[in-house]
Amino acid sequence: MSAGASNAGPPATRNGAELLRRVTVGRTDEPVTHVQQIAARTGQPAPWPHWVPDLLRGRLALRGITAPWTHQVQAAELAHAGESVVLATGTASGKSLGYQLPVLSALLADERATALYLSPTKALGNDQLRAVRDLTLVSVRAAAYDGDTPTAERDWVRAHARWVFTNPDMLHLGILPAHQRWSLFLRRLRYVVVDECHTYRGVFGSHVAHVLRRLRRVCRRYGTEPVFVLASATAGDPAASAARLTGLPVTAVRADAAPHGDLTFALWEPPLTELTGENGAPVRRSTIGETSRLLADLVVEGARTLAFVRSRRAAELVALQARHALVEAGAGDLARRVAAYRAGFLPEERRALEASLSSGRLLGVAATNALELGIDVSGLDAVILAGYPGTVASLWQQAGRAGRRGSSALAVLVARDDPLDTYLVHHPDALFGRPVEATVTDPANPYVLGPQLCAAAAELPLTEDDLPLFGADAARTRLHDLVDAGALRRRAQGWYWTSRTRPRVDIRGTGGEPVAIVERSTGHLLGTVDPSSAHAAVHAGAVYLHQGAAYVVDVLDLERAVATVHADQPPYATTARDITDIAVVEELAVGRHGPLRLCFGTVDVSNQVVSFQRRRLGTGEVLGEEPLDLPPRQLVTRAVWYTLGEAALADAGLDTPDLPGALHAAEHAAIGLLPLFASCDRWDIGGVSTALHPDTGLPTVFVYDGHPGGAGFAEHGHAVAASWLTATRAAIAACECRAGCPSCVQSPKCGNGNNPLDKAGAVAVLAAVLSALRAS
Repeated sequence: MSAGASNAGPPATRNGAELLRRVTVGRTDEPVTHVQQIAARTGQPAPWPHWVPDLLRGRLALRGITAPWTHQVQAAELAHAGESVVLATGTASGKSLGYQLPVLSALLADERATALYLSPTKALGNDQLRAVRDLTLVSVRAAAYDGDTPTAERDWVRAHARWVFTNPDMLHLGILPAHQRWSLFLRRLRYVVVDECHTYRGVFGSHVAHVLRRLRRVCRRYGTEPVFVLASATAGDPAASAARLTGLPVTAVRADAAPHGDLTFALWEPPLTELTGENGAPVRRSTIGETSRLLADLVVEGARTLAFVRSRRAAELVALQARHALVEAGAGDLARRVAAYRAGFLPEERRALEASLSSGRLLGVAATNALELGIDVSGLDAVILAGYPGTVASLWQQAGRAGRRGSSALAVLVARDDPLDTYLVHHPDALFGRPVEATVTDPANPYVLGPQLCAAAAELPLTEDDLPLFGADAARTRLHDLVDAGALRRRAQGWYWTSRTRPRVDIRGTGGEPVAIVERSTGHLLGTVDPSSAHAAVHAGAVYLHQGAAYVVDVLDLERAVATVHADQPPYATTARDITDIAVVEELAVGRHGPLRLCFGTVDVSNQVVSFQRRRLGTGEVLGEEPLDLPPRQLVTRAVWYTLGEAALADAGLDTPDLPGALHAAEHAAIGLLPLFASCDRWDIGGVSTALHPDTGLPTVFVYDGHPGGAGFAEHGHAVAASWLTATRAAIAACECRAGCPSCVQSPKCGNGNNPLDKAGAVAVLAAVLSALRAS
């Protein structure tokens, strides 16, 4: 929601530090590993730009916004002057007003002008559309154009709407292929707003980068060059990330001038239990169980609390367990004030829940991480993060929901039982003392670039003048390949699409026909999954979650690309386990550091899902493992790898029989820690380790991108190898287990049953690697 200096009532006075003290009093397990106090900040208002119409100022004043903050004015002035800009400030800093000012001023000043708004989720887009409509600026004619827009309404939007709210998927599938029908809108396009642009990373971000280039290309044909205004969470080098996304020079505004109350931020490690896991490893109390207990305790204290979790099922479980704990404690009346908030809710249901939380009728809500972009709540007393959300940007996006009206608040990060979370709760400087990571994209990925060039050619024939938009050299090479494959035809005027049907490009996937997930009893299509993920996500016996409901897969038919499922409520989740072989195709970068070779290049990966584990919900206890008979999959991608000479390993105290377990453990931990540096998820990457690799002739550890052609994660890992591997070694060394556990060197997807693993050997391997890097 837009925000500037407001004449709203006084903020809440609940103290975050006191809340933390009250929910930890009486506990003997001491789960808090660190407390960071973040001071309150006063706001810095600025005068309205002279070009903002009186009508707009008046409507904003009616909403309580009496003056903008300085960062909002800086971004608005740049956009008004025709300069593309990214506003990269914290949660609740009022980024939306930064783009509303230039866009609405332009639409009010010129009744022919148009604007386009893009968001990664429909929920966020609908909230922003509602905020604009609430200003009752009738001539603006703001409207949604997405998959939920009725056919008849779509015709009206094309003909009459002046500010269209949509998403990259609809731009890619519905607007650009039909640009002739949008010609009047595109001829008058003044601004393109890209909201939450930090979410466009990896393969999806690379696709979106080309969709925006296709939009610029089509606009150019209609004689327009729109200004891009991007909004981002606090991020590392937002100008460079925004420039990669748009292909344009972009100026960043980063100085956040909005007020914020003081925040007590606690790092919380669930205690060890009496249970043992794989190979006798110790098991911690589950993140879900600890989050549920903490949510219930905060509700008892009367604190309005939002708990962010990773899945829809987890949101339901946290809310259910918190309600159960409250009933057991004799607080049944409070149990009715706890709810789950997840995808699948109707807009009116979502708005009613947001209003209930903001007003205090609801005290506790468990929400999926994905809804951090769509939920519109403020004035919270506490936020719980059930596990590190994947990036520092997302962590602050979620934690920033607490104290949004300038009040004191509490944020708690509850660690999951994995290497990254364990490292973070014991190394607070990794969260509080370092810059936010940069967004990683790779628009030159041939598996992204090729289909996008086909889509562009289907919209308008590609010419030589277009190639710089798509990366001139890479585009020319890929066009040659597409002509040879018969996808495009070369003529003197350019490159033409050869088929009568439009190219099928899944911008959220990695190519290939998606696997349909079909309910057995009804034939209802529940959803789809990328072919690259199908073996692990929808194998026979897998638990599949859809809008909070659980299904169990009966059959995965790879030939028909269909997974048949039935509704069920099993007391467990499933995790696929795989084995991998890897071959070096090409070394693109080689660093020689004495006995160490640190490389980046192209690899050919053969991956086979061989089994799956059932793990009890709530505790993570392994209930059993079932074999699977699935074919191996080939993946040509990018990897970072290192080799060490035998003498260096011997000097580190490692004999030949020790190497497989030591390298294997170092590989697992490195996969777990790379997301701290490369804005990826653990499941976006994979790894292989071997005591003697045939292509290197030496002990070797590989970490590779799990997407065809790469996603930029391994390349970033290569660039920051010293920092990444230093953190990896520290995470293993700091873990209190004796021989290895899920918090340090065990991996939930290891097809070798996490065997062999040598925790002490991994520390020795990484020490040798870091010693060689320092010496050179």
